[in-house]
Amino acid sequence: MMRPEKILYETEVTATGGRDGKAVSDDGLLSVSLSLPKSLGGSGDVGTNPEQLFAAGYAACFLGAVKLVARTRKVAPSSEPSVTANVGMGPIPLGYALAVELKVDLPGVEKSVAEEIVAGAHERCPYSNATRGNIDVKLTVI
Repeated sequence: MMRPEKILYETEVTATGGRDGKAVSDDGLLSVSLSLPKSLGGSGDVGTNPEQLFAAGYAACFLGAVKLVARTRKVAPSSEPSVTANVGMGPIPLGYALAVELKVDLPGVEKSVAEEIVAGAHERCPYSNATRGNIDVKLTVI
């Protein structure tokens, strides 16, 4: 298991109440209500869930890696790129697992070049490094 030699940023979030509770960061900048989706047997009350939070974090982090790789290769998209993370959860023999699809839009970039950039981002993104070998991650250039 690879651990950074030096931690450059660290945060702390405390969850209470489980999937029908709350999550709050130590600095108070993140404070969200959590609600179990109806599809998982919950009430579907107003609130986010761990899968949405994971999707948001992975999409934002991966986009940062995409922009870094594009910049180092001197590739400039014609407009703002985006990453959409689709995160699914389902049963496995002993518990549950996640599956992820990252849909990357690099406007004005030739598809083969965009695919190379996305592959490079997947090598560098901390979320990709954390999930590699543990979660099925599909990369799609749109």
